[in-house]
Amino acid sequence: MMPSEMPGQAGEAGQAGQGGNNGRDLLVVDAICKHFGGHQAVNKVSFRLKAGSIGGLIGPNGAGKTTLFNCLAGFMKPASGRVTLDGVAIAGLPACDVFRAGLARTFQIPRPFPEMTLLDNVMLAPTGQLGERFWANWFQPGKVAAQERETRAAARHWLDFVGLSALEDQPARVLSGGQRKLLELARVMVSRPKLILLDEPGAGVNPALLDQIVDKVADLNRQGATFLIIEHNMDLVATLCKPVMVMAQGELLTSGDAGEVLNDPRVVEAYLGTAA
Repeated sequence: MMPSEMPGQAGEAGQAGQGGNNGRDLLVVDAICKHFGGHQAVNKVSFRLKAGSIGGLIGPNGAGKTTLFNCLAGFMKPASGRVTLDGVAIAGLPACDVFRAGLARTFQIPRPFPEMTLLDNVMLAPTGQLGERFWANWFQPGKVAAQERETRAAARHWLDFVGLSALEDQPARVLSGGQRKLLELARVMVSRPKLILLDEPGAGVNPALLDQIVDKVADLNRQGATFLIIEHNMDLVATLCKPVMVMAQGELLTSGDAGEVLNDPRVVEAYLGTAA
């Protein structure tokens, strides 16, 4: 089966992909601020990301990219500003509520449950499973079993999609760093998110696995999945991302197509300290 035919598909699957999105603003970020004492880590950052696009967020170390991600995903509460996901206000909500609203994120260093199998790691991702409720196991055992079968099928589908199905019964501790990132992508997709935040998917990954990650993201995007990616690998950014947004010293410096942005003297100065 194709991914769009399976349970656990991306929430936006079936809509147009990159370069052909439907024009709807899926994510709206309006003047988000976050400070730590006297340090303004994110200062009035605003942008919009359309459904079906792959946005890239780049900038030198310390620019505020990860802090912004944490504010969007509910791991930090912004000091001020608004964030809406598909028209729903999510700024300041706890991470679990942001996740239920349809925003899922990965981390630069994935941390799966090392002693659990790959299959079990992926099956844990969806929220609101009936089996999590004690009474449902007594009074609705048929529904619990049916939902578990559906979740297992979806988990196996996404493990196969990322190329890890042969290892589904192995503990996650056996995986390489790149394979853990593929596992994390499978865990994200089984929850059917509207928007996926990827935090440096290319960091510490060998070239073969990096190509595989790029191919999978591009394939999901063609099915309609929407991404926002932090990345330092400019080849990956130029290949996948449109628009590309640049942060420096907590502020959004510029945004646009990769070619325009990467040749902008302000971007060169932010990375190198001087405009060549």
